[in-house]
Amino acid sequence: MELEVPKGMNQAGSEDPTDRSDVDPTKTPTIYDVARLAGVSHQTVSRFLRGYQGIRPETRERVLKALHEVDYRPNLAARSLTTGRSHRIGALTHEIDQVGPSKIAQGASIAAREAGYLLDIVTLDMSNRDAINQALELIMQHDLAGVLALSSTDEMTQAFEAADFRVPAYIAAEEDDARGGHPSEITSVGLPALLSHLAGLGHLRLLHIAGPTAWSAARNRVRAYERAVAKHGLGSHGVLYGDWSAKSGYDAIMSLKGPLPVTAVVAANDQMALGAMLALTERGYRIPEDVSVTGIDDIPEAAYFAPPLTTLRVDFATQGRNAVEQLLAQIEHLVLPPRPALPSRLVARKSTGPVGRNLSDLSGQ
Repeated sequence: MELEVPKGMNQAGSEDPTDRSDVDPTKTPTIYDVARLAGVSHQTVSRFLRGYQGIRPETRERVLKALHEVDYRPNLAARSLTTGRSHRIGALTHEIDQVGPSKIAQGASIAAREAGYLLDIVTLDMSNRDAINQALELIMQHDLAGVLALSSTDEMTQAFEAADFRVPAYIAAEEDDARGGHPSEITSVGLPALLSHLAGLGHLRLLHIAGPTAWSAARNRVRAYERAVAKHGLGSHGVLYGDWSAKSGYDAIMSLKGPLPVTAVVAANDQMALGAMLALTERGYRIPEDVSVTGIDDIPEAAYFAPPLTTLRVDFATQGRNAVEQLLAQIEHLVLPPRPALPSRLVARKSTGPVGRNLSDLSGQ
């Protein structure tokens, strides 16, 4: 039960010695300052900061407003001395409707639970920097053992790197290979194997449907595709960009004018491959007799596409588990041994086959 007290009074009904007409800007605000300003008890403020959900919405709004007005920042170190060690981790993510981010968050949640921690997942709107900053500030008002920042885009990574988390934090983001990062198995092993598979089937001219350029993973896959094309002496009709959705894969194929200039389409994820397959079928092409299609991720539905999709299997859940282990190592002052790169395995299905089209169709392309 939350207690409401009149401004300037304590729970016994007498004047509260902690009440001040104005917050002294030279001193660090306390929960008593927040309670006085919000017109609630300091116990209510404390419950709010601990994440207690049984507070009326109108009271929560007043407390949140007061916290903002006094720029209150909890002393997490002092609180841990009085309340014991926190076992809550704040996980920040975005685009949770996408397969990769959702599977990574799921794997992180399981790993945290197995380690005795509760993972609180907060989904951010990566298109609104103010909303990102507000969400970061809100999550830091809770008593956390650490923060796991799951990023896929440049903007999110920059926001996380600039944030003052005030607790151990680990930013899990795919490094940009062009900046000297450590190439993932997808780009160093998986895509070369995928292109080798297509070359072995006799495909000479390919098209890549890439993800959005703000994603480092998308840029890395484009570069890996281009390297593999050059290595096998293949030709490329270039790169069309999508947004990871099936619709964008469909639109990419529909944007091509005239006869299809390639015998194979390499999509940067399975959803775009699905859209591309529908567009190709609507344009009168048979898969794989006329054109082969591949994806990346191996989502559960990939085996049930028509025809079943050749793709690269990516272990997103293990990425999430590894990220939690890195954060827990910081929290618990441990040194982790080097970890091998996550495997990326080619799964060949019926969406790829030997070149069956008359190659003269490609002349002049």
